[in-house]
Amino acid sequence: MQLLADKVCLITGAASARGIGKATAKLFAAHGARIVILDLDAGQAEAAARDIGEGHLGLACNVTDKAACQAAADEVVARFGRIDVLINNAGITQPLKIMDIGPENYDAVTDVNLRGTLYMSQAVIPGMRAQQSGSIVCMSSVSAQRGGGIFGGPHYSAAKGGVLGLQKAMARELGPDNVRVNSVTPGLIQTDITGGKLTPELKVEIAKGIPLARLGVADDVANACLFLASDLSSYITGAVIDVNGGMLIH
Repeated sequence: MQLLADKVCLITGAASARGIGKATAKLFAAHGARIVILDLDAGQAEAAARDIGEGHLGLACNVTDKAACQAAADEVVARFGRIDVLINNAGITQPLKIMDIGPENYDAVTDVNLRGTLYMSQAVIPGMRAQQSGSIVCMSSVSAQRGGGIFGGPHYSAAKGGVLGLQKAMARELGPDNVRVNSVTPGLIQTDITGGKLTPELKVEIAKGIPLARLGVADDVANACLFLASDLSSYITGAVIDVNGGMLIH
């Protein structure tokens, strides 16, 4: 059963080969969606779209640039006629302690994770309101819920915590327009961002503190995004779905 037949799904930060965005794009395409991959580099975005298959689109977009977000959304509507799903996946992290966070660190992490989520959502909301349907999924993190302690610094926890507040407020405001807004809070997922820091010994150590006794993979998060993007979750908005293997139970 194809859960996203003929839906146009836009995913930010989805060009990274081992990332959550790319895994989500592949899964959505398998469920009949037309995928639009947004990433900083046009060539990488186009290559990722080609990798998924025929009929998908890759576009350059810096989510911290409001005009760029609007231009990307306009381009998608011009090509495909509509946008049904937005996955606000673009994000960056930095492993800094509280006293080591400089203005440039704060700006970089908050801009991509939080401002980018706002700008990209603003770009698709008018169209979703007009068609009286849409699903926006925001990527937060378990570090927002447990106060860091994974890889990102306190400014990353703050930005991802901000994403949860923004998402819930958007859900409240957009509910009457039948536009749903939910978040996913991944735990420790093995991606390009975390890959270099995870030694085999560290993986074993971390898994001891996770009830499901393993680290997550990108597909674990993609599956949650599929649920939230599809009509399976048609009466769910303002929700936060934990994908952490039980690392944080609250």
